[in-house]
Amino acid sequence: MKIVITGAAGFIGSHLMSACLRHGHRVLGIDNFLTGKMSNIEAVLNEDPDNDSNFELLREDIRNLDVMKSACSGADLIFHEAAIGSVPWSIEDPMLVHSTNMTGFLNMLEAARSNGIKRIVYASSSAVFGDSSEIPAVEGHEGACLSPYASSKRAQEIYAQSYARCYGLEIIGLRYFNVFGVRQDPNGAYAAVIPRWAECMFHGKPCTIYGDGSATRDYCHVENVVHANLQAAKVDLSHRAEKALAFNIGCGNQTSLLELHAMMKSCFEEMFSMQVSAPIFAPVRQGDIAHSTADISLAKKILGFEPEISVQDGLQMLIGQEYFDIMGH
Repeated sequence: MKIVITGAAGFIGSHLMSACLRHGHRVLGIDNFLTGKMSNIEAVLNEDPDNDSNFELLREDIRNLDVMKSACSGADLIFHEAAIGSVPWSIEDPMLVHSTNMTGFLNMLEAARSNGIKRIVYASSSAVFGDSSEIPAVEGHEGACLSPYASSKRAQEIYAQSYARCYGLEIIGLRYFNVFGVRQDPNGAYAAVIPRWAECMFHGKPCTIYGDGSATRDYCHVENVVHANLQAAKVDLSHRAEKALAFNIGCGNQTSLLELHAMMKSCFEEMFSMQVSAPIFAPVRQGDIAHSTADISLAKKILGFEPEISVQDGLQMLIGQEYFDIMGH
């Protein structure tokens, strides 16, 4: 099977690329390297000597429709992971987010339609729930979007419904909840909290908590997300009237920022006998929500999705893999 993965040089895309190659598929990875890293591609290719012969990299932008149509020729499936995935970045530069997340998404739908590719699995986001106070978040109970990023992801889901109804495509969106794991970028103003905090702890610096630390998230290890994508790629939708579906992908558990800090602190201190500094606190950032937890019952029922790696186990895996060699163990 030939599989196209957009954003293949990114954090989640590279893990998905690894899984597809392990399953013996041919993979075309597409990335413009705005946020993706060649080191992520190289890490996957180095996992197995056969990976290089089954992988092709296309350095291109998903906003180029003609190139996307040509690139997807002969493909059987598209995993669409490319996006500007940051709430603060979207508030700072909404036009970039629109062109990448909306025009780029439509281009991939058109590439699938013009090449007769029936199934697309794409990255949506828990951000679509916006200001909804319902905990846990349930599909069909979305609130008002709080950022251009959230709006772009909600719009993707609406376009997916239109393309499924008008053109017969099967389009599955996965609403990721706070994904973490190896190869997640710890640098930059828009870095996710876990890799950013891991770097701070490792270098003896205090972590910054926005708010009072009571905000909760559903942290989900990247291997759980890869499992969800693979399940979405093969689920039978022939008996369902609706061919565009969106599912929550998380672990279904709440972890506060204070709890997360304590868990990470414990990992570093137990693994490396380090002394971790107390956190410092800053005002809540614009666009951030107070609480976010996934109801994953629909993904369990239809996709057969079951998160296998807990937050605690995932943190131990991440910190061990990222820092074990550096510490000389």
